[in-house]
Amino acid sequence: MQQVDVTPRVWGSLLALRAGDEPPCLSGWSEGEKSAVALYRPLACRAQGPVTVAQIGQSLDARIATVTGDARDVSGPDGLAHLHRMRALVDGVVIGVRTALHDRPRMTVRLCDGTDPARIVIDPQGRLPDEAPLLQTPDVRRIVVQAVDRPRPKGVEVIRLHRRDGGLDPDDILSALRAAGLGTIMIEGGGTTIARFVEAGMLTRLHVAVAPLLIGGGQASLTLPNPVSRLSEALRPETCVFSLGSDVLFDCDMRR
Repeated sequence: MQQVDVTPRVWGSLLALRAGDEPPCLSGWSEGEKSAVALYRPLACRAQGPVTVAQIGQSLDARIATVTGDARDVSGPDGLAHLHRMRALVDGVVIGVRTALHDRPRMTVRLCDGTDPARIVIDPQGRLPDEAPLLQTPDVRRIVVQAVDRPRPKGVEVIRLHRRDGGLDPDDILSALRAAGLGTIMIEGGGTTIARFVEAGMLTRLHVAVAPLLIGGGQASLTLPNPVSRLSEALRPETCVFSLGSDVLFDCDMRR
């Protein structure tokens, strides 16, 4: 397991790489600093082309919320800091409308230096109220992907797509977001939304952050719409394991 050490020079180099600078020279850097660069470089380096990464934080028993829906403290402090770093390195963050309505996420990078990403909500039926907090910040790009002809407040972009099999197709969503100028995209939640992108084969990487707690019940982490019946059919991505401190991160390469 690789220990991640995000020092100021590591983070400064990653932000510079995101802005188009050359990759940092790692001569004289500690192993923890090198591991941090290896972990975040695929998100920071725009020269590698479009990237779609999903991030999910879960307990040891693969839960992301309690039976009452409380998901606030599943990740430890270092897992939460990791999530904010990912937000700072991507162009846009995608959540489903149920996550937007229930968790009311701020989708900011308040735990690290960087720029807040575009906020993207998948809302097929137009359920998200115009008063939702994540639509209220005018200095951040806000996008709603929907299947209905519903106007949104001034400054909120609307991407209208046709339904496929009762929902919006992940491939259609990503194609529309790329056309809107968003190259590196993170699918942040919830578990159902992430699972749909996994099953559609639309992810470049999947980050699973495991915190050392047992919840005992509640919403499961990732449940695919069409699970395999035999283990020989299961996805087996190439995976690197990193210690973030309070959480253990599995960085899965989903391209194969």
